Amino acid sequence: MILEINPKHPEPRKIQKVVEVLADGGIIAYPTDTYYGIGCDLLNKTSIEKIYQLKRRSTNQPFSFICSDLKNISEYAQVTNYAYKTMKRLLPGPYTFVLEGSRLVPKIMLTKRHTVGIRVPDHAICLAIVHEFGHPVISTSASDPENGQILATPQEIKERLGHAIDLIVDGGPTAGKPSSVISLIDDNPEVLREGSGDIGLFRGE
Repeated sequence: MILEINPKHPEPRKIQKVVEVLADGGIIAYPTDTYYGIGCDLLNKTSIEKIYQLKRRSTNQPFSFICSDLKNISEYAQVTNYAYKTMKRLLPGPYTFVLEGSRLVPKIMLTKRHTVGIRVPDHAICLAIVHEFGHPVISTSASDPENGQILATPQEIKERLGHAIDLIVDGGPTAGKPSSVISLIDDNPEVLREGSGDIGLFRGE
């Protein structure tokens, strides 16, 4: 249920175990550079629906997802030159970028405006998982569905959400602050949520 993985040097055979769970339609909890996240294969609609139910969240509020790098992002979103240069400066890092989704993104993951939220966290474990898996992985914070409180440790996640999660990856403590959310739609940067990471770039600082 809980699999310990080295947060600096993830063991390949353990990453492979996580990938097998994802490939099988499983739901995982895993560390990022902000909070522990809950995720599944971006292309598995049934698993995504389970996470919506687990989070008690409307499908009108799609989750963000993790890509392995900028090249991977460009497969799932429309990336202009401006967006590419901006993301290249800041990723990997604690940012969620809102972009126009590509045709590869399932409808259940698009907003009404056909936008998506994409992350490339600065965390060796989740990058290794996504890289090895070959598909993006859903990313939503591990929180208590009753009160929305963030679950900060694998043990807390097991106690509150263990019934609905197939594997919890223990990568030690996380930063405990949310990502900054920045829209790059129409090359018009807009800070939608100020969180971790420097956002001075978007305020002319």
